[in-house]
Amino acid sequence: MQRRAFIRLLTGAGLAWPLTVYAQQPSVALVGLLSAFQLDDRLFSAVREGLKDAGYVEGRNVAIKYRSADGSFDRLPAMAADLVSDPVAVIVALAPLAVVAAKAVTATIPIVLALGADPVNLGLVSSLNRPGGNVTGVTFFINSLGAKRFELLHELIPNASVVGLLINPQNPTSKSQISDVQGAAHSLGTDLLVLNASNEREIDSAFTSAAQQHVEAVVVGADSVFLSRRDQIVGLAARHALPAIYYVREFTVAGGLISYGASITDAYRLAGRYAGRILNGEKPADLPIQQTVTFELAINLKTAKTLGLTVPPSLLSVADEAIE
Repeated sequence: MQRRAFIRLLTGAGLAWPLTVYAQQPSVALVGLLSAFQLDDRLFSAVREGLKDAGYVEGRNVAIKYRSADGSFDRLPAMAADLVSDPVAVIVALAPLAVVAAKAVTATIPIVLALGADPVNLGLVSSLNRPGGNVTGVTFFINSLGAKRFELLHELIPNASVVGLLINPQNPTSKSQISDVQGAAHSLGTDLLVLNASNEREIDSAFTSAAQQHVEAVVVGADSVFLSRRDQIVGLAARHALPAIYYVREFTVAGGLISYGASITDAYRLAGRYAGRILNGEKPADLPIQQTVTFELAINLKTAKTLGLTVPPSLLSVADEAIE
């Protein structure tokens, strides 16, 4: 009897052991990533790195369900609904309209935003310190640096008397961006011509108009449409021999002359980290909106040479990156 009881005990343990091990395997959290435009590998990797900082590695204990509207903003609501129906544990939304779409379909799933604009002014959160509800995230305030970019462009091209400002009138921050740059232009005695564009065709027309009206340099406003069309914009600036300053280094890497703004990769990394913290049990209402403090000045020396420009030592000395 004792031997049969012992065998039954072993058999029971043998059957239970695999079940116990299976139960101890780490579960895979599902993170939704919602973007208005396609992310390049660098930006996607930044989100992954942030998740990893919080202990979540794709393929091990987290999976990322990525949805991009490819510039067709009307697709965002359906994509947000698709993420919620899975359901994902947290949504990382990388554009104002992506956040709006996500908020419209869930008041319970946490949403982590990463925006270049002030989420309070856009009505996405109640305050930076106490966002409330199910939304928190990162802002990198690229929209508020237009005056600084104008001053940097003036330092590079001090004799420019007419400067264009490429702006997307559909962007909710367009008026404030225009006001910032107009103030800088007025203080430096420069005429400013606003060039409106919201799509590929209008971008082409804006640069044609700039050339016809003898614009001597261009400030490219902060807008996700422009970032997605950066190759087109940089190519048009080269075709018309127009020195231009941009709001993120991605333009300069693509051949643009100069850029100054917050690091998008740093902001996306912070957003990924916040998503990981939420997966670890923290609540979005308790996480204040972060403000990235990493700013980058990048200069493309090859482009400057092609345009016949000499970059002042004062600019080179403070540049974070000089692209040969």
